[in-house]
Amino acid sequence: MDQLRAMRTFVQIASDGSLTAAARSLNCSLPAVVRLLADLESHLGVRLLNRTTRRLSLTAEGQHYLEQTRTILSAIDESEAVLRAGQIEPGGTLRITAPVQFGQRFVAPAVTGFVRRYPAVKCQLELNDRNVDLLQEGLDVGVRIGPLPDSTLVARQVGHVRRMVVAAPVYLKHQGVPFHPRDLQQGKAVLAHRAMRSWRFREKGKTFTVPVDGNLEFNQIAPAIEACVAGMGFGMFLSYQVLEELSSGTLVRVLDDFELPVRPVNVIYPHAGLLPARTRLFVDWLCHALDGVTSMPG
Repeated sequence: MDQLRAMRTFVQIASDGSLTAAARSLNCSLPAVVRLLADLESHLGVRLLNRTTRRLSLTAEGQHYLEQTRTILSAIDESEAVLRAGQIEPGGTLRITAPVQFGQRFVAPAVTGFVRRYPAVKCQLELNDRNVDLLQEGLDVGVRIGPLPDSTLVARQVGHVRRMVVAAPVYLKHQGVPFHPRDLQQGKAVLAHRAMRSWRFREKGKTFTVPVDGNLEFNQIAPAIEACVAGMGFGMFLSYQVLEELSSGTLVRVLDDFELPVRPVNVIYPHAGLLPARTRLFVDWLCHALDGVTSMPG
């Protein structure tokens, strides 16, 4: 699906009030308009329009999506106009926030690349695992993992992560591969912090917890991962945290049938209509840099 085209089509349908009128405005066929709308709703997993034989009306989700989509399309059009006009490259200061390890692995390289491309921009990256208030703390762009209760911000989802159990091949050879989360109680767990003494899983649509224990506990993720690689026990981490280890085979994913649903990863920023060019360009840059990285492993 061409998502940008689908978004423009949806906005045109909402503006014209009918599929036929939108097809005329867009100079395309009615079946093409119907197909793009259906593809967009399928992609989003929600119905955007209530359709009867006489009229179209926006659903609550459609109204919310329309407002956000209009803002995003306006920002894209403005950014392209600036670049086509050959105006002076952006300058000024950008303040960005991201979770610590995710920021170190993925956001920091993107920030460095952005400053290399736009040397007149000064970027300040603040890594913090708490959900900071962008507006209150004067931040321009953030990366957030998980649900977004704050609807005052614009969010662009760039992928997802999931929590998973992993272990080193040498440990699995010694301990055996677990077939159910309860089997973890027969082995040792490497704990990343005290709050993780019970691990959550999902089976047949229901969530349950399994208490775990071990003789290694850390207050940071990195040494816990290293201990797991060394064969000291099972560990539970977010997928991006062990991406390299899974790719190299030093850690193996287990119990994937019992994992909780994925958690979205979003690039967030204040209302797009108020953004300077440097922020618009950086948001596009960051979304492109993160695209796909946060969708693996699935």
